[in-house]
Amino acid sequence: MTVQERIAAAPSLATIPDDKEMLRAAVDLTRDLAEARPEIYWPDMLLSAIIGYGALAGAILLDTPWQAWLCGGVAVLALYRALLFIHELTHIHRDALPGFRLVWNALVGVPMLTPSFMYEGVHTLHHARTRYGTVEDPEYLPLALMKPWSLPLFILVAILLPPALLVRCAVLNPLGVIVPPLRKLVWQRASSLSINPEFRRRPPEGAFARMVLAQEAGTTLWAWFLVYTAWAYDWRPLAIGMAVVSAVAVLNQIRTLVAHLWENDGAAMTVTGQYLDSVNVPPPALLSPLWAPVGLRYHALHHLLPSMPYHALGECHRRLVKQLGAGSTYDGANYPGLLPLVARLAKSTMLPR
Repeated sequence: MTVQERIAAAPSLATIPDDKEMLRAAVDLTRDLAEARPEIYWPDMLLSAIIGYGALAGAILLDTPWQAWLCGGVAVLALYRALLFIHELTHIHRDALPGFRLVWNALVGVPMLTPSFMYEGVHTLHHARTRYGTVEDPEYLPLALMKPWSLPLFILVAILLPPALLVRCAVLNPLGVIVPPLRKLVWQRASSLSINPEFRRRPPEGAFARMVLAQEAGTTLWAWFLVYTAWAYDWRPLAIGMAVVSAVAVLNQIRTLVAHLWENDGAAMTVTGQYLDSVNVPPPALLSPLWAPVGLRYHALHHLLPSMPYHALGECHRRLVKQLGAGSTYDGANYPGLLPLVARLAKSTMLPR
């Protein structure tokens, strides 16, 4: 019986006690890797954005269909990678990479109508010891315990994300200035990258509120510019751009489907339980850096070491595998690839409840 099969046979992930040896090894073996390295972050993010926007321009301007489609595919993968640096912004120390947050928002967050405030202050709740997997977790749904139609609906939501973001930024943001109750509703229900429909976001405060205001103003002005140019000149660039962003959202939603096993029924979990409900897709899996970039192929390890920079997770994984070995608790969250995980989740939704 494999490690994963033994875990599946257990009564509940919420009942699994902490593996203190694994938790201690995760901290002790990786202390020297915890510094975010600007010489990796900056080129990676900037090149991803440059390649993504260049390929998007090709998809808009090229007349040969296969060339336009090829550019569109490159744009999806590159902009997807650039966008997922939003995850790093929620975990790195605010002083670790001076200027990185501002530049990322200017180049990626605002143009893609997904500024960093939509994840900052939200994602950290997902890592809270007593919130993970509960109704108070903005990024958790027991998808494995739901109905088969829940998975297609989950993907459909992602397809509709770009027009929803455009309406939010171009219409609801400015209306919220005039109608405070609308502003409150938009903030609570439509201002976070969350999947839990029960989540209600608390009002921003202090310096964070000022940052939110600046980012909201930027996205509103950009959304107005997009709508105006489409109306006054040509709708095609906006349509292609939204199609690319929609594909990025779908790719991220598929990654989200396999980021966890989604088997918790709402009970608070130990750190080890949270780890085993999460997923690593390490080497030799070849395609995981494309569909789970910026370190997200090591999502379970990330739940052990939330502040570890993405570029260090591969080395952290190698050290822990060497120290703890095959058949260990650590090995229980390592999976071979995307398709088996999707199949497992789909199969789970078809079981009688």
